[in-house]
This record gives sequence, structure tokens and C-alpha cells, in this order.
Amino acid sequence: MAGRLQVELGERSYTIYCGRGILAQIGELLRDLNLGGRCLVVSNPTVVSLYGPKVRESLEKAGFAPLFKEVPDGEEAKSLEVAADIYDLALAAGWERGCPVIALGGGVVGDLAGFVAATLLRGVPFIQLPTTLLAQVDSSVGGKVAVNHPRGKNLIGAFYQPRLVAADLDTLRTLPEREMRAGMAEVIKYGVIFDASFFSYLEEHLEEALAGNTRVLEKIVLHSCRLKAEIVAQDEEERGLRAILNFGHTAGHALEGATGFKLYRHGEAVAVGMVVASWVAAGRGLFAEEELARLEGLLVRAGLPTRMPSLDREAFGAALIRDKKVREGRLRMVLPVELGRVTIAEVEEEEVLEAAQRLQAGG
Repeated sequence: MAGRLQVELGERSYTIYCGRGILAQIGELLRDLNLGGRCLVVSNPTVVSLYGPKVRESLEKAGFAPLFKEVPDGEEAKSLEVAADIYDLALAAGWERGCPVIALGGGVVGDLAGFVAATLLRGVPFIQLPTTLLAQVDSSVGGKVAVNHPRGKNLIGAFYQPRLVAADLDTLRTLPEREMRAGMAEVIKYGVIFDASFFSYLEEHLEEALAGNTRVLEKIVLHSCRLKAEIVAQDEEERGLRAILNFGHTAGHALEGATGFKLYRHGEAVAVGMVVASWVAAGRGLFAEEELARLEGLLVRAGLPTRMPSLDREAFGAALIRDKKVREGRLRMVLPVELGRVTIAEVEEEEVLEAAQRLQAGG
């Protein structure tokens, strides 16, 4: 069986499985949770074509009656309108509180399906089957579910833990190279915020991971999940420590918004955001230049962007202020102190804009 670890959250604790061939066993895993009957699988056309038959066969063999709902690919799927379509489908099928909603796909599908599970009938069981590296190491773990709003990303959502996460490494074999590299940004993030030795491991084994080495991939997926699980167990609803997981996301989300969610994959935007935050930290004398160089070097080796396009300063600044970490109009940002340790500090909008301007100019 695959590697596994437990996310310890009392009554909401759950297991993360990681390895090859897990999708073919998903029916048994759900049956072990005493779930049965109907289930709703939310996915997109690309993932359904690749893995839908395998998931359907496993579920039906275990006695489930799966209903599939395909949603558009990309951030546009994370909307109240698409969620309403899923509600309509489930309610028309006579949904009951014991019927699980299963996310089969990347972060967008997971966020959307989780939001539906959290709100349908005031909460039904939620299962995560992440098929991208980014989803396997980050968005499928920790219970953040959301849809977008015209004013910003993930502004409507909840904390709602899955009953199970099953990360099948075989799905990474069909992942486009760009998506694989984008997911690596979140892996690198863990090394910066919480584990310097893990950052060093990535420096040594990055190319093996990108080439699909199963041993290395299982190690980095499980270790990333272990680090996130440790943080979430201490601060489930982001009242303190969990906010460090947002390293790179303040400027990254602003970059996504300022470019209409069309130019960057989420991980690519986070990579740029990590560099912006690191430059802010270096400007304050918090982060050594040699460690900043190591971070930028690893991001470049991963094929991730470390510079920004020319952006409208006012639009980028407005996107920054819409960040969920803003408190009483004050912008807060996760800043690195050294590899493996970060702090959360109030920053001036001008500091961030200046760092972004320097990155646009090429440094």
C-alpha cells in the first residue's frame, strides 16, 4: 500500500495516502470510512478522460453509485454560478447528508468541490483525489475550500476538512511539464518557511523529481504534506501560525489578479511572490543576500519565473490591498528571516511596489 500519514485534528482527523495506483483502490478506501451509496465526482473534461473510468470502476466495484459532474478547466470554474449547477445536480438526484462529494483534479476542482461539500445540506463528506503536484502537496491538505469573487481570489469560502486525501503519483505522469514545475513552487515554499534541511534536499534532488522519479516524488509529497499537517494541527483556521503558508501568496495573488488570471499558473505567481517578499525582507536587513540567491537559483532551476512583467502600478497596488491578510487597512506579509524560518510583519504598500518595480526592471 502507499505511504500514509495522519492529519491530527481530533474528530476531524483524516489520513493522507500517497503512492502509485491509489485511484484503483479508492472504492475500498471510501468503504472503509463507512461511506456508501451515491457519490458525486467533480472533475474537468481532461482529468475525466484520463482517470474517470478507473475511478468509476473502483467505486462501482465497492458498491457506490457514482455521478460525475464536469466543470470548466481553470479559475473560471471557481464561481458561485458553477457551484449552483452542482447543487442543482445533487439535489435533483435526491442527495442525502451521507453522500460524499469527491474532488478528482487539481486545486481548482478541489477548492470548488470542497466548497460545495461544505455548504450542500450544511455539510456532506468530502474526499480529495488530487491529480496535480500543486494539489497533492498543498491545496488538498488543510481544509481550505473556496470560490472566487470579482473582487478577488478565494474570498468566499470555509475551513472544511476532507475525510480522506489520496494522492496517486501515477497522475503526475500525464501532467504537463508546466503544471509540474508550477507545483514545485509550493514544495520549495515549505523548505523556506519551515524546514531548511528539506530545502537542501530539494537542491540536491530537484531534477530527479521533475523527471518523475517515484522515490523522490513520494518523499517530497509526503514530507510537504507532513509539514503542512503539522502547521494545520496547531492552527486549523489560520489565526496565527498557519498564515506562514501564505509565503509568496500576497504578491502572487495580486499578480494573478492584475493579469486577469490568464498569464500565470498559480505556482508560477507564487514563485514570483516569494521573490518579491524575499526582496522586501532583504531590504529590511532580515534576509541574507546569499540565501535570497539560493532561493532564486532553485526557482530558476525549477523553470519558474522570478521576475515580473510590466504592470500598472495602481492596479497591482489595489490587488495587494484586497489580500485576505490585510488588517484594518494594514498590509501584512510573510517575510523570510532565514531558510527554514519566516515572520509575519506589517509592510508598507510602497515597499512591496518598490520590490515589484525592481523585479520588472530585471533587478
